[in-house]
Amino acid sequence: MSPYPAALERMMKRLYRSLRENDRRRYAAVEATKLGHGGTEYIATLLGCDPKTIRQGIGELESEDELDTQRVRKKGADASG
Repeated sequence: MSPYPAALERMMKRLYRSLRENDRRRYAAVEATKLGHGGTEYIATLLGCDPKTIRQGIGELESEDELDTQRVRKKGADASG
């Protein structure tokens, strides 16, 4: 599956790498949601992230809770992602 042109994929990857962890998760979630069926797997492969991370981002964005914009990673959390 390659719904985006190669040039756009390069820009998406560059933007993704420039974001903080929580913003990466949410960006990937929005992109995957826009694509619908198969989007999570495509975006996970494109951006090199775990599909579970994208599903977590979708959950955060669908939640009515305020988005946490300060904390990047819980203290003592594994840095491997």
